[in-house]
Amino acid sequence: MSSHVILLTDAHEAPAYELIEALRAAGVKTLIEGLREVEVEVALTKQKKDQGVSDLGGPPPLAVLYEVVPGADMVELHTAINHAKAFWPGVPLVACRRQMNGYQSLNLRSLDGATLKRIGFLAIADKSAQLPALLREIEGGESSGELRLSEVVERPVARGCSSLPPKIKFNDLRAAFDLVASLHFISDQSGAANTALTGLEQLIKADRWAIYLFSEEKGIESSTLEAIAVRRPGQQSGGSRSEEEWRRVLTGEADLPIGSETRAAKRAAAGMGIIKRKERGQFVLAVPLICGERILGVIEGVREGSGAHAFKKTDVALLDSLSLPIASALANAVRIAEAERLSQTDDLTKLHNARYLRQFLLNEIRRARRYGSSVAALFLDLDDFKRVNDEHGHLVGSHVLMEMAAVILSSIRDTDAVARYGGDEFVIVLPDTGTELAGTVAERIRQKILRHQFTGGRRLQLSMTASFGVAAFPKHASSPQQLIACADTAMYEAKAANKNCVRFAADLTPKQAAVDQLIESLELEAGTPLQG
Repeated sequence: MSSHVILLTDAHEAPAYELIEALRAAGVKTLIEGLREVEVEVALTKQKKDQGVSDLGGPPPLAVLYEVVPGADMVELHTAINHAKAFWPGVPLVACRRQMNGYQSLNLRSLDGATLKRIGFLAIADKSAQLPALLREIEGGESSGELRLSEVVERPVARGCSSLPPKIKFNDLRAAFDLVASLHFISDQSGAANTALTGLEQLIKADRWAIYLFSEEKGIESSTLEAIAVRRPGQQSGGSRSEEEWRRVLTGEADLPIGSETRAAKRAAAGMGIIKRKERGQFVLAVPLICGERILGVIEGVREGSGAHAFKKTDVALLDSLSLPIASALANAVRIAEAERLSQTDDLTKLHNARYLRQFLLNEIRRARRYGSSVAALFLDLDDFKRVNDEHGHLVGSHVLMEMAAVILSSIRDTDAVARYGGDEFVIVLPDTGTELAGTVAERIRQKILRHQFTGGRRLQLSMTASFGVAAFPKHASSPQQLIACADTAMYEAKAANKNCVRFAADLTPKQAAVDQLIESLELEAGTPLQG
């Protein structure tokens, strides 16, 4: 779609990002103009001349879009309509209703579609994803009709079970229910996508099923689709793989490289609705995966070969209804992963928190016991940090803690873990590290902190120091809890030794070592840790 549209917005309302993104993804150039109360005609006339549109003989816009927000009154709407008719006579006017959630929508009146059409709007788009297909229909009605409208299948309004085909077989209905139910127990995107395709191939026959999602690596502006799950008839979901499949798994090569999606998949992902067409000798069905206002990607089904036939209307309706819970499962998987990450992350410094530290340290000590290696812990506390808060305020203090996190991270390995333990206390876990090397690392970090000038976010030149305690497993402790406690005790000894220094924990006594060895053996027999 090479045409352009005019997007009119109220002077006090920024245009919805989803709307602009949907147009951009569909290849529609968007010119944004805001309604002004003073000298509107002069300003817009000058802008049109600068852009070479309409008055200078250039192509008129395909449509004029106006965002209708909840609570908009008739005066605003008539102003927009008169504005559009005055400057772009004969151009279709489309109302784009902006959806608001939560407290934003309370007590706000939304006009129905019949009212909007009655006062002058040609069409109404309730969701951004509907807009490209609507513009295609407008363009097809005014041009040669390059896109056959039969290729675009309108998504049913109903969002529940009523959108299933009315004559669906009982076994298919049960399989569809099982597919949806199975998605509730999966917390990762790849697992959800593969589970969805495994269920789909039992319901709708195809030579290949694929789920493409927009690539996250290139940011939100990316329109690149990436296959995260691919299924073919007879493909095993378990360990029975062909040599070629195992080669792809071990090398990390995608089953379908980027750019392998069909044109139908690209159109569906661009917001043109459900696409059913034949291309390159194969029949394709592509359904966008929509969650809320956002298109996550697309499900693509392909039938190929001499005996292939087109997908039926019942196939379209069934896949459409199932695409909604599949999209929700994929979106929820991202939310679950993000929630899990946040639950183990310190809000201020973005380091790990004490919860993550406990699990990481437990795993490393178990591994050290198995292979006879060591694990060290550094417990550091900033010296006189209260003075920073008292003299410069807590905002400066918080910024110093963020700077401190960066200083520490630049001084350790990727395999090490850093956690903000609380307040101005940090713990560093060093796997496969003995006491001597841990002491060297602690001294290196101590000197780096001493040399660093902290700005506090206000171009200050603050000097800081820290006191370190070092402990190692199994020399100083025999459990995760004891290791942290020993490093903490050593840190307080550094505080007592005039601060800004490194101190080591005391070695375990033979009696303590014997007791700990007994506890360890009992833990192995019980299969669970006995210490709290």
